[in-house]
Amino acid sequence: MAKLSWLTMSAGALALAFGAALAQAAPPAATAVTPVVAAASQAVSPAAQKMVGAAIARLSAKAQVDSIELAPLPGFYQVIASGQLLYISSDGRYLLNGDLLDLTAKRNVSDAAWARFRQRELAQVPASARIVYAPKNPRYTVSVFTDVNCSFCRALHKHIAALNAAGIAVEYLAWPREGVTTTAGRPTPTYTEMVSVWCASDRKAAFVAATEDRVKSATCTNPVKDQFDLGLKLGVNGTPSIIGPDGRMLGGYLTPEQLLAALRQGS
Repeated sequence: MAKLSWLTMSAGALALAFGAALAQAAPPAATAVTPVVAAASQAVSPAAQKMVGAAIARLSAKAQVDSIELAPLPGFYQVIASGQLLYISSDGRYLLNGDLLDLTAKRNVSDAAWARFRQRELAQVPASARIVYAPKNPRYTVSVFTDVNCSFCRALHKHIAALNAAGIAVEYLAWPREGVTTTAGRPTPTYTEMVSVWCASDRKAAFVAATEDRVKSATCTNPVKDQFDLGLKLGVNGTPSIIGPDGRMLGGYLTPEQLLAALRQGS
């Protein structure tokens, strides 16, 4: 079952509270909010960043603003916050949640913004933190958020030789679908298994073994939680999630032929 996003839950709560808010005689006091913007925000003033941060905080105090740009839609900012792409009006009053289409250019502007953001963020993850299956001279390299207990992830990995033969390098990042901790605050079983894989002396062998339910326990300083958090930041909500070299989300499970066709579309 897909998890509800912070935006969905916040919007629902906001709607329920709307009637009560109308009964208030005075507007709420302004709250000083300074967003932490991870990515560089082009042509966006500090005042605009503060305004966007305050607007997002009204929906969720926990949401992290990761990117703010001037939107192609006049009078709006294009914002990526905790895995959601939004459009916020320049006065902070209106928020649009959905794809922005350029009817003249016949393209999805939101998809293009997501692609730029994913490409920029993934470039910061070193190969040493990934599990890499690559041919000698790859034509394409894809990043795949994976879970060793995911049946479609296991099916995808069975094609790894064919993917490499087609010139596609596959670089795995850990994304335990159960999350990192249980509601009781303990590590989830899948997170523990994926830590064991990433801490193995031979990650590839450990990865294959884990997909066959053979896990040798191991611990170390590892990037599993960071990669899970990165997936959330990039809008990942299931596994496998395949991201192309240009940052496009190509889909979930794909055959080698389907993946090659998807990659060629962006060439």
